[in-house]
Amino acid sequence: MPTRTARTAWNGGLQDGSGQVELTSSGRGTFDVSFPKRAADDADGTTSPEELIAAAHSSCYAMQLSALIAEAGGTPQSLEVTADVSLGPDPAGGFRLTGITLTVRGEVEGLDAAGFADAAQAAKAGCPVSKALTGVKISLDAALE
Repeated sequence: MPTRTARTAWNGGLQDGSGQVELTSSGRGTFDVSFPKRAADDADGTTSPEELIAAAHSSCYAMQLSALIAEAGGTPQSLEVTADVSLGPDPAGGFRLTGITLTVRGEVEGLDAAGFADAAQAAKAGCPVSKALTGVKISLDAALE
C-alpha cells in the first residue's frame, strides 16, 4: 500500500508565526495555517490540523461505510458525511482533540434503517482513521434519508 505525504513550512513562534501546509502526494494545494486562527471561532481562510483530520476522517468513513453497505446486501446511492473535530485544553497541559462527531445521511437501496445503523456503527469502528484516533471520543449520528 502507498504512503502519502504532506509538508508544512513554518516561520516564527506559535503566536506570531504562520505556515503553509502542502498536500505533497496529490499536488492539489497549499494552505495557510496559523495558531491564532486555529484557536479562533472564525478560520478566516486558513486551515488547521483539526480541519485536515476532519477531511481525512469523513472521506475514510464514507469509503468504509460504502463497502460495509455492499457487504450487507445494500447499494449506496449517496452518502453525505460530515466530521466535526473539536480542539480544547488538555488537563495535562496544552491542547488536545476533545471529540469528533461523525454525521452521515444516506440514500441506500436494499437496507432498512436498522441495517444501515449497523453498517454505520461498524464503519465507525473499522475505518482506518477512526482506528488511528482511538484516544478521542468519536460519536455518530447516522440516518437514512
